[in-house]
Amino acid sequence: MLSIRRVFKVINGGTPTSDQTNWGGDILWATPVDFSLKFNPINQTRRTLTRTGASTGSAITPAGSLLLSTRAPIGYIAITTEAMAFNQGCRALAPQIPCDPRFFGYQLEAYAERLQAEGSGSTFTELSSDSLASFLVSVPPLEEQHRIADFLDVETNQIDRLTNLRRQQLHAIEERHEAEYLEVIQDLDADWVQLRRLGATAATGPFGTQFSADDYEVDGIPMINTAHIRDGKITPDPRHSVSEETANRLSRHQLKSGDIVIARKRHLGRAAAVKSSQAGWLCGTDSIALTVPRERAHPDFLEHLLRSRYVRSQLLKNSLAATIPNLNEGNLLELEVPHVTLGKQREFCTRLTRVDSILADTSTAMIRQLSLLAERRQALITAAVTGQFDVSTASGRGVTDGVSA
Repeated sequence: MLSIRRVFKVINGGTPTSDQTNWGGDILWATPVDFSLKFNPINQTRRTLTRTGASTGSAITPAGSLLLSTRAPIGYIAITTEAMAFNQGCRALAPQIPCDPRFFGYQLEAYAERLQAEGSGSTFTELSSDSLASFLVSVPPLEEQHRIADFLDVETNQIDRLTNLRRQQLHAIEERHEAEYLEVIQDLDADWVQLRRLGATAATGPFGTQFSADDYEVDGIPMINTAHIRDGKITPDPRHSVSEETANRLSRHQLKSGDIVIARKRHLGRAAAVKSSQAGWLCGTDSIALTVPRERAHPDFLEHLLRSRYVRSQLLKNSLAATIPNLNEGNLLELEVPHVTLGKQREFCTRLTRVDSILADTSTAMIRQLSLLAERRQALITAAVTGQFDVSTASGRGVTDGVSA
């Protein structure tokens, strides 16, 4: 094992001033958003520099260097395919001795958690130049480095190809799911009316002096926010709960069975019906509690509607802010929904529950396969760079065992 400084020169990056003479030239300028935790070549960046910008405010590393993100997040890794500049969120590793940088790129991917553990800082965690330069890496003979890197290039490409295929399939399934939702909605053949016409009322969570973060306590009465609403279910965080005394003080914000709790910021349109066991939980500041008389609209019917892209587009249109969508009680009640009998609503729910079930089963299987592929990729890289098997005798077959194409 050798320290990185024995193999590479560690180079710090930077960001030029906003002066127009620094930007838009022919020099690629990498930031951590241009690459990822998976070790891969980097051949394009979102922004570029002029020669002036690179020389006065950044640094250029040659082709065949490694770029490593060293702050928020630590551990993203790429290899440069041409000389390029980079910002202060990265450090470059330029080879100082004959080596195969691909081998060390894969090795650093395998050691991402160790690199993250080396970070320090009070405002944000950063891996310093000294810590990176002192980080120990395995340095086998050059021929072995080539052999391992060649093997991993082939095998990780195969895994990445299958991963991309699975993601495309998952996206296609989600698109088909939305199309079936739209088909069911259109089959209702109903007049559309504003929610307020159904006698609906809406209320947001507590603001101002009514509630502060100091009121939170663990394992109390849940206060629901946007992050707790997903796939038509409410899954509270035990850390986001309050005492019974605080809940009583905020009783006007308590949810009732049959209410619909809706995200009014960020993940606009996330919605879930409140179950009887969840009555008494609190509506958070970034949520809206919608109440509609049951004789006019069933909660499950409204939940399905609100989760459809067809209706979410209305929510986005009604939202107050252009940059960050933000609903309030008034513009939520302007939302138009199909006005049909309770019997029709039950038929609607039955059909969409079946559609949701098929999506859930299929997407769960796809997500599980994506997880297995990621685990296999990591295990394969770790085993190869640490010498757990001899790649010269490894066929590579079976790298996607259990994940068929």
